Amino acid sequence: MPREPLYRDGDEEGAGPGDPVPSPVPSAPSPGPDERASDDSLRPRRLADVVGQKAVVGRLQIMLDATRRRREPLGHLLLDGPPGLGKTTLATVVPAELGVDFQITSGPALKAPKDLVPYLTNAAEGSVLFIDEIHRLPPTVEEYLYPAMEDFRLDLVLGEGVNARTVSLTLKPFTVIGATTRSGMLTAPLRDRFVHRESLTHYAEDELSRIVTVNAGKLGLAIDAEGAGEIARRCRGTPRRANNLLRWSRDFAEVHAKRQTLDGETARAALAMREVDRLGLDEQDRRYLTTLVKTFSGGPAGLQTLSHSLAVPPDTLEDEVEPFLLRAGLVKRTPRGRTATAAAFEHLGLGPDQGPQPENLFDDRA
Repeated sequence: MPREPLYRDGDEEGAGPGDPVPSPVPSAPSPGPDERASDDSLRPRRLADVVGQKAVVGRLQIMLDATRRRREPLGHLLLDGPPGLGKTTLATVVPAELGVDFQITSGPALKAPKDLVPYLTNAAEGSVLFIDEIHRLPPTVEEYLYPAMEDFRLDLVLGEGVNARTVSLTLKPFTVIGATTRSGMLTAPLRDRFVHRESLTHYAEDELSRIVTVNAGKLGLAIDAEGAGEIARRCRGTPRRANNLLRWSRDFAEVHAKRQTLDGETARAALAMREVDRLGLDEQDRRYLTTLVKTFSGGPAGLQTLSHSLAVPPDTLEDEVEPFLLRAGLVKRTPRGRTATAAAFEHLGLGPDQGPQPENLFDDRA
């Protein structure tokens, strides 16, 4: 059976009659009433639909255009950044733009080289293999991936002991897209095999407001600018969190407020019931701040001390609670421990006289 070309023939400006050129992938039909409620419908399907990350999207567009012109696979791409910023979204958009096959797996799922073999041998020419949390690949699997990425070759060992022999299989050229939240954990050999690397950053409030408005329409929910702005202000610069708050606000508006439109008042009431304040802090974040400010007078307090006081494991505090508090300027890490800033006291409604006081190094008391 003859193999189809990597990119289908079509009409393109500047192409002569009969010249093979890439044709655009047909736009997906508008989602129906049932599809609008699905989680997948909130994910952009084309690069033009992606809101935010302008610099990253601009560079990706150039990569895709050059790949289509040369009619060859896209160079391996590494996406890194905090959770919820759209790494998986961009990874799914790339094969949709190129009109190629797409496979998806994750680092923890590939426990041995044999788990990786089906993905490599089934990869069609120009297809995309997306590996989420790629920094969690076991070393043996990672080393197995090196020749596949660089030379499109797979070395299989057949048999055992003195009867073992190595068979080298030629793979069809394909693209690996890796996503990681901890790029520092990637080994240098793996990191260097990615031709392109893009780092995603947190979104601006106006970008998040646009995302909320668009996704509210996909969910069949009417929303005004004030309602979208309330969610955008409280989602910590993360689209995934914005979508979660949007779904909750939709449920609140339909069940509790008996409204079909999510306005500012309804959004504020919904988020207050969810215990998300105007900065996006939830109940656990406020407990952390309150303990640091009131129990330890603003600090410094060690992580283990805070962990015992809150009855929360230290890794939970360090990985889930502290990152946003640090980014928001509410907490500082010092060699002696965590310290609350003046902004933290202000957010908790405490006066400046209740803030942390400098230590008296020369106590005159007898």
